[in-house]
Amino acid sequence: MTDLHEPTSTAGGARDLRISLLGSFRLLAGSDPVALPVGSQHLVAFLALRGRAVMRSAVAGTLWPDVEEPYALASLRSALSRLGVVARGAVQADAEELSLMPIVRVDIAESRALAHRLLALAPLADGDLAAGAIAALSEDLLPDWYDDWAVIEAEEWRQLRLHALEALGNHLLRQRRFADAAGAALAATRAEPLRETAHGLLIRVHLAEGN
Repeated sequence: MTDLHEPTSTAGGARDLRISLLGSFRLLAGSDPVALPVGSQHLVAFLALRGRAVMRSAVAGTLWPDVEEPYALASLRSALSRLGVVARGAVQADAEELSLMPIVRVDIAESRALAHRLLALAPLADGDLAAGAIAALSEDLLPDWYDDWAVIEAEEWRQLRLHALEALGNHLLRQRRFADAAGAALAATRAEPLRETAHGLLIRVHLAEGN
C-alpha cells in the first residue's frame, strides 16, 4: 500500500474541513458530511484530540491495544487507506508520524481554548461571552465511544467544561445578564447534577434578580 505523504487535494480544499467530536463524531466538508468506516473515524478522532504529530507506532498501539504490534500497524495502514479522497485532505502522514493538517478546524480544540480563557482570569476574546459559548461547553466528548483512550479524554473534558461553565456564569452574572448566567449554571448541573458549586451559582443568579 502507498502511504499518505502529502494531503490529497479536494474539491473544497482542506480549509473547508471541520471535525466535530462533541456530541458525536462528524467530519464535514463545508456543510456536507463525509462518511468514514469506524477504524478511520477512530484514527481521525485520535489525531484531532492529540493536536500534534504522533508516531505511527503510538497511534497503532493506542487504537488497537489488544493485538501484537505488526497487526496493529496493519490495521493502521488499513484505516489510512480507507479515509477516502476528502478525508485524506485532513491527514498529514510520513513514514514515521501522523497528524492533522493545521488548517483543519476541530470543535473540541476551539471549546478547550474557550474554557482555558474563561478560567485564566485573562482578557477574553470577542464572542467568549456570546450565547454560543454555553453551547460550546455543553456537549460531551464522544459520549458513545468506550475505548480506553476516548473515555479518559471524555472525563478530562467533562471536568474542564464544568469549571468553565461556572466561570462563564460568573462573568455573565457580573454583567447582569441573568438569563444567560442561569443557562450556564443549568448546563453545569445537567452535566453533574450533584455539583454544589453549580447549584450555588444558580442560587446567586436568582438572588441577584430578586427572586
